[in-house]
Amino acid sequence: MNQKRFPEEFKIEAVRQIVERGHPVAEVSARLGVSTHSLYKWMKEQQLPPGQRQEQLSQTEELRRLKAELKRVTEERDILKKAAAHSTGQSNTAAASVSAGVAKSSVLRGLVLSCLATASSCR
Repeated sequence: MNQKRFPEEFKIEAVRQIVERGHPVAEVSARLGVSTHSLYKWMKEQQLPPGQRQEQLSQTEELRRLKAELKRVTEERDILKKAAAHSTGQSNTAAASVSAGVAKSSVLRGLVLSCLATASSCR
C-alpha cells in the first residue's frame, strides 16, 4: 500500500478550489497530483458535521494503528512457527539440524530481548 498522506490544510484548500472557486475536479486533480477519487472523498468528509468528522478521523487512525499491530504480530507468529518446526526435528540432515539450532537460538534470543525491551508485549 503506497499511499500518500496529505495534511488536513491541503485537503481543505483542494476542496475549497472545487466548491468555492468552481474549478472542475479533474483540473484540480491534475494540478495537485491527487486522484479524483481522493478529492471526492475529501469533499464528502468536509460535508460532515465537525463532531462526526473528528470521530471518523479518530476511527481511521485507530484502524491504521491496528493494521500495523496485526502485521507485527503476524510476523512474530510466523517466526515462532518456524522456530517450533525446527525444534521438533523436521530437518532431514545433520547439517540442517545444526543450522536450524543456530537459527532457533538466534530467534529465541531476539524474542527474549524484545520482551525485555517491551514488557507489555510478552503477556
